[in-house]
Amino acid sequence: MTEDAPAPRRRGRPSRKTASEGPDARTRILEAARSEFAERGYDRTSIRGIAKAAGVDAALVHHYFGTKDEVFAAAVEVTFEPALVVHTVLGGPPEGLGERLARFFLSVWEDPATRSPLLAILRSAVTHEAAANVLRDFVLRRLLERIAAELDVPDATFRAELAASHMLGIAMLRYVVRAEPLASADPEEIVAMVAPTLQRYLGER
Repeated sequence: MTEDAPAPRRRGRPSRKTASEGPDARTRILEAARSEFAERGYDRTSIRGIAKAAGVDAALVHHYFGTKDEVFAAAVEVTFEPALVVHTVLGGPPEGLGERLARFFLSVWEDPATRSPLLAILRSAVTHEAAANVLRDFVLRRLLERIAAELDVPDATFRAELAASHMLGIAMLRYVVRAEPLASADPEEIVAMVAPTLQRYLGER
């Protein structure tokens, strides 16, 4: 090796200097991962791409999160508590259930802080089983089962799943496909159109 040749690159744990960039680097990685997964879906997102977007070495991504699946799980951790959702949706007159559900659902998607991980889940669930599991676990077990348990209607779980399919279809067309005029419609206009259908699913015996 000549004096001008670069030193061989070490593999494994990042240097103390790199790792000492600490929470700021970790936060950048998570933000970059959310953006990459939301924009590209699971299959087209890579550790190298996340690292490049975050301005760090790929070894640092592995150091903090391990595998791509683990990066995905950390990136899509939803930033609201399902119990609060259930209280928001069910805590009012029965005749307003459909409207409250539609308004809450759209408020979550309209907020950039919660839209990004949800987009990542929705884009990736179509092609990747880990993402589909996240969607099933969060939407079906943590949300719908709790809501269904409080509904005084026949086939409550089935009805709650129908409501979820309706809202996820809207999310897909509005936020992923960006189909017009739905993509540009005022959220309150969507609530007004959708609420009666959700009310029929969840409130009519």
